[in-house]
Amino acid sequence: MDCKLRDRFAVIGLGSPIMTDDAVGLKIAQKVEDLGLDDVDTMQEAIGGLEIIPLIRGYRFVIVADAIQTREHPPGTVLIYDPDDFEDTVGNTFAHDINLATALKIGKQMDAATMPEKVMFVAVEVADIITMGETMTAEVEAAVGPATNAIMYLMDNLRCPDGTGRTA
Repeated sequence: MDCKLRDRFAVIGLGSPIMTDDAVGLKIAQKVEDLGLDDVDTMQEAIGGLEIIPLIRGYRFVIVADAIQTREHPPGTVLIYDPDDFEDTVGNTFAHDINLATALKIGKQMDAATMPEKVMFVAVEVADIITMGETMTAEVEAAVGPATNAIMYLMDNLRCPDGTGRTA
């Protein structure tokens, strides 16, 4: 256990509030914030790539909520990912084109002691991320609650990974 890490969660909602379904990560983070959990800091950000590193530094656990468009699932499907699920997307690219998985890897290479022990992603399969608008599609809007529940489930498991009710 590294003393540089705070025993807190960072829940970071990513997206754009004006690009229809892309706002889903922001809405999920707001829902978590509304719960007023003592050990959780929430952020709503319209960032990508390396810009996430300063936000996650120093947290033991980070959960990122975001939109995803795989076209493999119906819109509104809540998906949980580990950074290892994106290992095949890590690569060398221009700084402004870096995806979150690559940013995490770079962050660990730069200063592993301040990077989170565990990062998880809660993503919602979206229908429309290219239309400008402040209203999400009905299926994606309906997924905000279940995605928030998924984050609560992940936090409970990270707090008590052995199922005893005690933190590890």
